[in-house]
Amino acid sequence: MIPFLDLKKINKPYETAFQEKLKSVLDNGWYILGKEVETFEKAFAEYCQSKFCIGVGNGFDALVLIFKGYIELGKLKKGDEVIVPANTYIASILAILQADLVPVLVEPRLETYNINPELIPEKITPKTKAILAVHLYGQLAEMNKINELAEKHSLIVVEDAAQSHGVEKNLKSKIYNLKSAIAYSFYPGKNLGCLGDGGAITTNDEALAKVLFSLRNYGSEKKYHNEFVGVNSRLDELQAGFLNLKLPNLDSDNEKRRAIAERYLKEIKNHKIVLPFWDFSNNHVFHLFVIRTENREKLQEYLTQNNIQTVIHYPIPPHKQKAFSQWNNLSFPITEKIHKEALSLPISPVLTESEVDYIIEILNQY
Repeated sequence: MIPFLDLKKINKPYETAFQEKLKSVLDNGWYILGKEVETFEKAFAEYCQSKFCIGVGNGFDALVLIFKGYIELGKLKKGDEVIVPANTYIASILAILQADLVPVLVEPRLETYNINPELIPEKITPKTKAILAVHLYGQLAEMNKINELAEKHSLIVVEDAAQSHGVEKNLKSKIYNLKSAIAYSFYPGKNLGCLGDGGAITTNDEALAKVLFSLRNYGSEKKYHNEFVGVNSRLDELQAGFLNLKLPNLDSDNEKRRAIAERYLKEIKNHKIVLPFWDFSNNHVFHLFVIRTENREKLQEYLTQNNIQTVIHYPIPPHKQKAFSQWNNLSFPITEKIHKEALSLPISPVLTESEVDYIIEILNQY
């Protein structure tokens, strides 16, 4: 079986270094917000070309804390509306709700799966105060257009980069909002993944960064002095150590993903399979390679029978989830089509040429 994602194989080259890092952290005796977190925050900020990086417990917390940070600064207030893609992982929407804000769903483009900026204006009301742009599957959203809209309507832009590590750094938009914030997840399966949960926020906004450093640590900048109603969401010292070892290889790993994606796009030739759109630029890091087909169950079963493991990202759109029963009667036909037809193929830095050959061959025979 060709696994969808072989995490053991991805982390195997680091095994000795991980063990040495564990010993180093144990010997140091400082396990929370120590040198490893400080080193990673500095390195990741530099990598992302941002002034500040705030390590947090996970990608979900990163989003929630950004919104809560803006509330503390008086730039948002509870009940404000946030534009968000209808086609996203549910965490993006849950984060808005967790901050006592109101999500307003907007359809994506069918070709890119990312939010369609042309549909945003009709959803803007006097209560709209922010846009949450999600770089789904690893492809950069249309940030120039989104930032232009934000500038025109005086909206905050927040980016969910949980699946797109590395895609932003060379693609700053022409009117890139230096006051924005970007949320990252280091869940093990991400392009930059640790061995547990982890997340981070990058920003150039010094005032926001200052609040976020406090919010993640009970709202305290100085121990036992609490300025805000904060939470406990700190990037673990050991996970930061592991990330410090893996970060230098992120760009080369992303290039391997792009190389596989390019082969898929050029060599899969089957009219029953719709391939994702990519212009072969650096605007995609292919956290996922998502195809579409009308009879997904049949194709997935066929691939399984031929020893190719696939995953569905995601089977149920957020507005059809039981948790959002108030939205269940809403219609988002493009989102619903994507969630009905999407199927993710194996793609990772450790997928071999022969495995890629085989996957392409089997798909072309379908």
